[in-house]
Amino acid sequence: MTSTFHGLETARRSLFTEQSALNTTGHNIANANTAGYTRQVVNMTASTPIYAVGYSKSTEAGQIGTGVEASSITRIRESFLDSQYRNENKSLGNFNVQLDTLTKLEGIVNEPSDTGLRTVISDFWNSWSDLSKNPENADGRKVVMEQALAMVDAFNYTAQQLNDLKTDLSENVDINISTVNSLTTNIAQLNYQIQRVESLGDNANDLRDQRDLMTDQLSGLVNIQVTEQSDGYNISMGSINLVQGQTSTDMDTATIEGAVVSGDLNSGAIYGTIYSRDNFVEGYIQDLNTMVQTMVNGEFEVTLPAGSVLPEGTVLNGVTYSGTSRTLTEDTTVTVNGLNGLHQLGYNLAGDEASPPFFTDSSGGTDNLTAGNITLNPAIQANSNLIATSMRVTMNDDGTDTVITGNNSMAVLFSQMRDIRMDFDDGTGTNKNTVDAFFRSVVGQLGVQSAEAARTQSNQQVIVDQVESRRQSVSGVSLDEEMSNLIKFQQAYNAAARNMTMIDEMLDRIINGMGRVGL
Repeated sequence: MTSTFHGLETARRSLFTEQSALNTTGHNIANANTAGYTRQVVNMTASTPIYAVGYSKSTEAGQIGTGVEASSITRIRESFLDSQYRNENKSLGNFNVQLDTLTKLEGIVNEPSDTGLRTVISDFWNSWSDLSKNPENADGRKVVMEQALAMVDAFNYTAQQLNDLKTDLSENVDINISTVNSLTTNIAQLNYQIQRVESLGDNANDLRDQRDLMTDQLSGLVNIQVTEQSDGYNISMGSINLVQGQTSTDMDTATIEGAVVSGDLNSGAIYGTIYSRDNFVEGYIQDLNTMVQTMVNGEFEVTLPAGSVLPEGTVLNGVTYSGTSRTLTEDTTVTVNGLNGLHQLGYNLAGDEASPPFFTDSSGGTDNLTAGNITLNPAIQANSNLIATSMRVTMNDDGTDTVITGNNSMAVLFSQMRDIRMDFDDGTGTNKNTVDAFFRSVVGQLGVQSAEAARTQSNQQVIVDQVESRRQSVSGVSLDEEMSNLIKFQQAYNAAARNMTMIDEMLDRIINGMGRVGL
């Protein structure tokens, strides 16, 4: 027969097991809003039964149950959903950065608007048109000078904002690399802690949650592949090992830049930052520089009116104009090198033989102008009479020229430059367009890229949210379910306690009440 105290042991095991279930349920409720937490369950199994003690088979039917045991406490988690989430999260990190960068670029370009670059360029052309109506007017020259200064300031400011954005993106790369190094170091440490705990036979559920949360965060920064081995998570980025067991590899800027070139890094927020910096921002910096360089020095065709007198020694289309040949007898179409080249064909009110270049860089040069260094010629800023408006002079017998100040031929040509098609070389051959049309194409391209980035990011966000929703449906804590479990486990605990009380009363009767007949 069984031990007299066998029922006490069965009740004790039930109490301990149900108490463990209650504690685990409380732990789930406490972490219902904890990021990365996975709900845990107590796995209950019937403890090993026993036969009644005897030399041969007991006459009692069957085996004697010994109650219940908590065999383990495990997380409810599906590794496939983790892998799918990390695979989609890397693309979301990439698209988020690209959309953010393009949105900032739209703010910098600020087109269409009444205060953007197109407006100040248009005002510059308009000021020449107004000056052509009265080329000797000092106020008109001042307006041209001020509009030119406003235009170069707009170019300078836009270029500065673009360069600042480029610098910010480079700094973000460095910050994210530091984050990657911190995450990989912590994951390697968690691999060690998990291995130590689980070598004793327990499940390191909370430590595993921390490791999975960090791995999820890492997947948003770089593209990773995760495999679980006996020594923990092994994480790689292409052919580069980031975490191997208890060892992590720190990344630096040079390694990351090289990984982009080799293709090991092809997604994630860091890749998106580098791609946005080197393609979007740098691309628009180059477009702006091309626009400035073409305006100032690029080749275009212009028709000079008959009667114009070219400065001595002028070379146009391979023809040198000297002496009486300087006077054009008919309208002549020639190729001119930008606004600077056109301005140097005219005459100013200062009486100089040759007008200076209209635009220079900050050092006074004219060869390598960019949006960041272009400025109005300091000589013209100091003396607006150096602005050329005339293309006619009276040739004196002593070889000098007297400028016909009332002539407006140069001012008219400048006012018509808004409609002149210039050669914007895009690397694929000739790309002839007006300045306004070229800039509109740049703005249009930015608009298309931003719309496409917004569409792609939105679609990717939906995919990530769907995967995360499925993952939460499996691993997330449902307070309704946990409250139901609380009631279930509490009732089981109360029943086990009542069972123990019943057995105690029975034993009390046996021990203290039996064998006392006749006393």
